[in-house]
Amino acid sequence: MRAFFEGIEDLFVNGLFWPYDFFRFMDNWWTSNIINWIFVVMGAVAMVYWLMQLKKFDDSGEEDKSITSHSYL
Repeated sequence: MRAFFEGIEDLFVNGLFWPYDFFRFMDNWWTSNIINWIFVVMGAVAMVYWLMQLKKFDDSGEEDKSITSHSYL
């Protein structure tokens, strides 16, 4: 089992997180966190898109908004 977990460690440390080693030694805070900012922007765009879709379906009246419980309650 030890070799299995060491293999997972090697995958993440030497494989998937290598771009962070490059950004770690930069002097500017903004450039060293550029990957995080990209994810924040992508999340904000996805949230705005999702809210626009919810508004579109709410305005069209397709959703059943009747106040009823399930039959088993």
